[in-house]
Amino acid sequence: MGIRVKETGFAAWKIFVIVIAVIILAGAVGFGVILSDSNGISIGNDITVTVAEGEGASVVADNLKENGIIKYPVAFRILSKLGGYDNKYQPGAITIRSGMSYEDILQQLITVDRDTVTVVIPEGYEARQIQQALSDAGLPGADGFMEALDPSLYDYRFLENIPDRSGKLEGYLFPATYKIPETYTAQEIVNLMLKSFDETFMQGYYDRAAELGMSVDQIITLASIVERETDEDTERAKVAGVFYNRLKSGMKLQSCATVQYILGERKPVLSISDTQIDSPYNTYVHAGLPIGPICNPGAACIEAALYPEDTDAYYFCLSKSGEHIFSTTYDDHVKAMESNDLNMSVDASAMENEDSKKQ
Repeated sequence: MGIRVKETGFAAWKIFVIVIAVIILAGAVGFGVILSDSNGISIGNDITVTVAEGEGASVVADNLKENGIIKYPVAFRILSKLGGYDNKYQPGAITIRSGMSYEDILQQLITVDRDTVTVVIPEGYEARQIQQALSDAGLPGADGFMEALDPSLYDYRFLENIPDRSGKLEGYLFPATYKIPETYTAQEIVNLMLKSFDETFMQGYYDRAAELGMSVDQIITLASIVERETDEDTERAKVAGVFYNRLKSGMKLQSCATVQYILGERKPVLSISDTQIDSPYNTYVHAGLPIGPICNPGAACIEAALYPEDTDAYYFCLSKSGEHIFSTTYDDHVKAMESNDLNMSVDASAMENEDSKKQ
C-alpha cells in the first residue's frame, strides 16, 4: 500500500509538472504569435480603412480585425494605451500594407491631415453654399449633399418634430472648420456637422428654450435671422431683443434677410414686389417666425436667441458707419433712415407694424 501511495503521489506530481509545462509552452507560443503579428502583419493587397471623428482605440481595433488586418484587438488596444496613442486618433483614411507593425499603424492613426480635406464653413452659410464649399474642396461627397439633408436619416434629439419644409436641415449644419476624410459620403459629411451642432446645443439650451416657450427649431430659426441681420458681437443680443418685442406685440418681423433667402441672393435693396412674395419664409407677408431657419447660425447667434437683450426698441436700421441704429418708435426710425440716406420704399410697410404695436 505504501508503495502504491508513493507511486500515485509521484504520478500526480508528474501530471502537475506536465500541465504547468504545457501552460507555459502555450503561453510562450501564444505570446510569440501575438508578438509576431504586432511586429508585422501579414495581409495581401493594401487595405484602406477610414477612421471617423471621435473614434477611439476599441472601435478602431475591432474595425481593423473585421477587415482582416490585425488578429489581436486587445493587444492593439493595450499597445495604444501604453504607447500614449489613445485620444489622439485623427479622422480620415489610412492605407495599411503588409509587414506594418501595430505601432506603424498607430503612428498613421495619429498623423494629422492625412487624406483629409480642410473645409471652412462660415457662420450664416446656407445649405447650398455649404455644398458649393464642399465641391470646391474636391470632396466627392458634395455631389449627394442636398439629397442627404433628410432628417429621417439621422438620430438626434434636436431633429424631433421638425416641420415639413424644403430646407429640412437648414440651421443645423453647424458652421466650423472641418477636416473631412476624402472617402466620406454625403451622409457622413452631414452627420459630422449635425454632431457638431449636438455638441454645441447643450442641455441648458434645451431648458432655456422651454423657459422661453420656444421649440429648438424656433430658437434656431430666430438665431438664423439674427445671424443674417448683423455680424457685430455687440449687437446680436439687441437685434434678438427687437425681434422678440415684435413677436410679443403681434408685429411682423419684416426681416429683409428672410426675403433674400427666398430670392437665393443677398440683394442689397429689395423691391416692393420682393417683399410681397407669397412664401412661408417671407416675414413681410406672414406674421411670426418663418417656417424654418434661413441659414446655419453660429454659437454666438444661438446664444443671442436664447438670451436676448431686454430693450424697448422695435426698429433698427444700418447707419453710414456700418452700425445699427435702434429706435423705439416708428417716427424715430424714419428719422434714422432719412439721416442715413436709406431707401424708405420697402420700409414704408413698417407703418402697419406700428399700428399693430398700438393695438
